[in-house]
Amino acid sequence: MVNKRIRRSITAALVAGVMSTATVVPVMAASNNDANLTGNGKDVKNVILMISDGWGYNQILATDYYTEGKAGTQVYENFPTKLALSTYSLGDLTTEDNADGVYDPATAWENFNTLMNNPTDSAAAGTAMSTGVKTYDAAIGVDEQPEDLTHMTQDFEDQGKATGVVSSVEFSHATPASFVAHHESRNDYSILANEMIKDSATDVIMGAGNPLYDNNGDAAAAPNYKYVGGAATWNGLVDGSLDVSDADGDGIDDAWTLIQSKEDFEALQTGETASRVIGVPEVYTTLQQARGGDGQADAYAVEQNSNVPGLDVMTTGALNVLDNDEDGFFLMVEGGAIDWAGHANQSGRLIEEQAAFNDSVEAVYEWVEENSNWGETLLIVTGDHETGYLTGTAGVYDEVANNGAGVMPTMAWNSGNHTNQLIPFYAKGAGAEIFKKVADETDPVRGAYLDNTEISEVIRTLID
Repeated sequence: MVNKRIRRSITAALVAGVMSTATVVPVMAASNNDANLTGNGKDVKNVILMISDGWGYNQILATDYYTEGKAGTQVYENFPTKLALSTYSLGDLTTEDNADGVYDPATAWENFNTLMNNPTDSAAAGTAMSTGVKTYDAAIGVDEQPEDLTHMTQDFEDQGKATGVVSSVEFSHATPASFVAHHESRNDYSILANEMIKDSATDVIMGAGNPLYDNNGDAAAAPNYKYVGGAATWNGLVDGSLDVSDADGDGIDDAWTLIQSKEDFEALQTGETASRVIGVPEVYTTLQQARGGDGQADAYAVEQNSNVPGLDVMTTGALNVLDNDEDGFFLMVEGGAIDWAGHANQSGRLIEEQAAFNDSVEAVYEWVEENSNWGETLLIVTGDHETGYLTGTAGVYDEVANNGAGVMPTMAWNSGNHTNQLIPFYAKGAGAEIFKKVADETDPVRGAYLDNTEISEVIRTLID
């Protein structure tokens, strides 16, 4: 159920004149009829949501220090809207209120270990951002019943806008799937992949999971179709025979154009494109993080896979497809392996993955500057949760220490799991100021913060 406080604060923000031309329009949540949202989204054409899976304040800081030698160097760190974000899921479904893990600023800082209690997973966090509804860990686009929820991508499609998801990990993994699919478990990858490919109206799907390659980008000893919906689905994509949905509503099924090679991804960045593209790079689970070699080595000490595109290239290609739609689009971009490096406490690969995500943000920023404008495009940069409880000193909540550009910062991992701490949230462009108005909770360390469900609530208000 949509949080009543969220709906009140959004309404108050808009009525207060944030959007001076706002028109009052009743919008009902799936199961809440007691409040109205207001908004006038006529000028909001495009929304781009970028998710660094597993990031936190120290992940950003460590990458800044290594790549630039100082803090605050990323373009998003200078966005006009800078807030914190709570990420908790429903937690233990056996409890009366289904919210054991609710972030409590009054107690979060009493004990160092408190932030390790009851963290969300990516499925629940992604679903909360996509639908505006809290759910249980492992849920993809469903509530606790589990009943299907409505993704905001479906709202964009209903308005004739294009939609897409891009990830540096498997495209059927929790975060990209949670913006498109509906299923009770994130672990049923083939089911999720088939819904995304065959049944959704999504126009761009990009991510790893190629069944013919291993994590080093070499030919696999045997094909593994786990992440692409099975052999029949994959072969249907390859030869163009797959039965798929009518994505644009014209009554004709819209076939996918499949791309796999690095060269094809690079070519997709410019010029004419197909109207519907699925891109699966020639690697199995991640673009880079899962490659061989010493996983605990310093950043870039192990040669990277050379046969795959960067996340920035994939993102630029996705934008070049989606902007074919004159009505606008929604795009979710995930740096998924930041989380994987955090789980493995891989400091070097964490920096590599966060830097690749930063490059993709730069690519989007440049696309807006060159092909759109900030009056019609909203760019959000955030995460789904923190992973690894990264600090500068073991057992102490402090900052990683700068040792200069090109030198690994002083870093301490305190967990191999997710944490329940607040994470950074940045926004720029059409409607970005509204997030500051709805951030009506305060943390003694991080200041004003949003809840992840409010992302969907504000975006839906803007496009209503």
